[in-house]
Amino acid sequence: MLLIYGNHASWDGWTPEEYDTIVRTHVELQKELVESGEFVGAKGLTTLGAKTVRVEGGVPAVTDGPFTEAKEYLAGYYILDCESIDRVTEIAAGLWEAKSSPIEIRQFIEDDRMRF
Repeated sequence: MLLIYGNHASWDGWTPEEYDTIVRTHVELQKELVESGEFVGAKGLTTLGAKTVRVEGGVPAVTDGPFTEAKEYLAGYYILDCESIDRVTEIAAGLWEAKSSPIEIRQFIEDDRMRF
C-alpha cells in the first residue's frame, strides 16, 4: 500500500494548472497500473469532517481532525500488487506528491486470525 501524505500549506500553494497536472498524472498512473495488473485500488482522502477517536479511561474521546500535532495528513492511497519492493518504490517515487511530502510503503498483515 502506498500512503500519500500532504498538508494544506502545500495544497493551497498549487496553481490550478499544477492541480490539473497532478490529477492527470494520477489518472495516467492508474491506467498504467491497471494494464500491468498491479492496480488493486486507490482513493484520495480529505481532512474535512475528519475525527480522531481515542479511548481515555474507558470513555471514547472524539476530537476534530485526522491527527493531533501532525504536519502532514494522509491524503490518499494506492493498493498495489507488485512483484517486488523495488517496483513499489519506483511507483512511489514517480508520484507528484513525493516531491514535497512523504510517500509511505506498507505491506498488509497476512494473518487469517484477523479475518472474519
